[in-house]
Amino acid sequence: MALNITHQIGSLAGTPISSDSTSGDSAATVSAAAVWKSPAANMRCQVMKPEFATAEGLSPPLSPCRSPVLNGIRPDLSVACQAFATEAPADTEVEHRDGGKVKAKGSGVPVYVMMPLDSVTAGNTVNRKKAMNVAMAALKSAGVEGVMMDVWWGLVEREAPGEYNWGGYVELMEMAKKHGLKVQAVMSFHQCGGNVGDSCTIPLPKWVGEEIDNDPDLAYTDQWGRRNYEYVSLGCDTLPVLKGRTPVQCYADFMRSFRDNFKHLLGDTIVEIQVGMGPAGELRYPSYPEQNGTWKFPGIGAFQCYDKYMLSSLKASAEAQGKHEWGSTGPTDAGEYNNWPEDTTFFRKEGGGWDSEYGEFFLTWYSQMLLDHGERILTSAKSIFNDTGVKISVKVAGIHWHYGTRSHAPELTAGYYNTRFRDGYLPIAQMLARQGAIFNFTCIEMRDHEQPQDAQCAPEKLVKQVALATQKAQVPLAGENALPRYDEYAHEQIIKASQLDVDGNSDETEMCAFTYLRMNPQLFQPHNWRKFVAFVKKIKEGKGAHKCWEQVEREAEHFVHVTQPLVQEAAVLMH
Repeated sequence: MALNITHQIGSLAGTPISSDSTSGDSAATVSAAAVWKSPAANMRCQVMKPEFATAEGLSPPLSPCRSPVLNGIRPDLSVACQAFATEAPADTEVEHRDGGKVKAKGSGVPVYVMMPLDSVTAGNTVNRKKAMNVAMAALKSAGVEGVMMDVWWGLVEREAPGEYNWGGYVELMEMAKKHGLKVQAVMSFHQCGGNVGDSCTIPLPKWVGEEIDNDPDLAYTDQWGRRNYEYVSLGCDTLPVLKGRTPVQCYADFMRSFRDNFKHLLGDTIVEIQVGMGPAGELRYPSYPEQNGTWKFPGIGAFQCYDKYMLSSLKASAEAQGKHEWGSTGPTDAGEYNNWPEDTTFFRKEGGGWDSEYGEFFLTWYSQMLLDHGERILTSAKSIFNDTGVKISVKVAGIHWHYGTRSHAPELTAGYYNTRFRDGYLPIAQMLARQGAIFNFTCIEMRDHEQPQDAQCAPEKLVKQVALATQKAQVPLAGENALPRYDEYAHEQIIKASQLDVDGNSDETEMCAFTYLRMNPQLFQPHNWRKFVAFVKKIKEGKGAHKCWEQVEREAEHFVHVTQPLVQEAAVLMH
């Protein structure tokens, strides 16, 4: 029998959603493919486009009803599926400088959806397999391009160095492939837990934790001696502190094992590798940790350069400048995590230390250490995934609070040397351009006026600055929403930001992809799902489309209605 989709997806977050539907056989399992049981004559819904034709003459599916794995399809859905599929623009791709493929200009923005953080269990199996299967079928029915999944270092290489268990990920990747979904795989070298939206805890590998216990300076440290265990300090990137290997070697070995185990899917199903660079997988320092209430929005955060490895580098840099007195510590007048810029001597607008000779020295060193860290890991990733057809990307945090101040304090403590007088994102974009990587940026769903103006939040201005930096550096820009949003207002802002219309630039340049946060029960509630389908359809049409939002919503409403049986039938319990 068919279940209501929200009832089935409810288990994604471990919280059942009330429904009148009941399950008939708890022992039954869901097939990995959505199968129709219809008395109608079998027919496959296909859109024959020569450039996309596969060996079997079938097109890659834009929705489950076009999938080659389906045994048949109801006649009343055929027309709707075909119409929806053919209306969406064909994704045109061109070769990236490093062998991957990048979307051509003006062809619309493909949408990916982040999977739950705990999609793979501690036992290395797929978590809530039935719900995952149904969710993937539903996403495909909406025209979603693919999914993003965290590949956790703390799960795969948990027990011992060099011992990798890819079990759950093998099954998950194959599930995505069966549904015709592409995969953005995140090499998650950070701990899960302690950041915004973290719904579970996945620590670093046990043996890494043992090494940190033996040498606490392997953890990022603030000026009060507080240790942060989310990510190994970049100060020891090139030192053999992890059972005889350097952290960068550990990351490279992990990526190499991933490549070797999934080489048959690289460039086809797995199309992007996002390389984790710090807490929450972002290229930054853990300057605003929420865990234990250390930091609360919109505090300025704190510098993370007080482990002995970072201080050793700072000392060497100061001595090279002939300023020995600058090398013993970081700024001591930069306030605490929850201060505001004007509360501090270092960040205040008038006469602040950030704008002094010392401030320039320290902030240059601190931000350059982060850039060097990114370059080291990207050099390895680029070599490992060379000629596999995948793109490489790096995520940068959207730190929009106090953006309107002169010092941009929260950005500075995170490692982005961005002030009213200096562009801190251009050096990051240029580094990514050198490595042929994509610049992935968050907070593109936000509008300035939605944020507390007393904290001078300006996400729209920040996104614009980043867009300009990536255009100047000629590096592709991708986006994510920072917080879950289901309303049309956020959807419209995402579409606006994705079109990269900055400084009167009205050419066909667009973001190369958008990743939606996140697959959860709320997304599949009927009213949210209806809006999401319309959003996906609109953003995929690209700049050339002239349809109004209401027209797209009407088309999406029809599609949601006629494909509701398809989504339900995808969850038929089978023996």
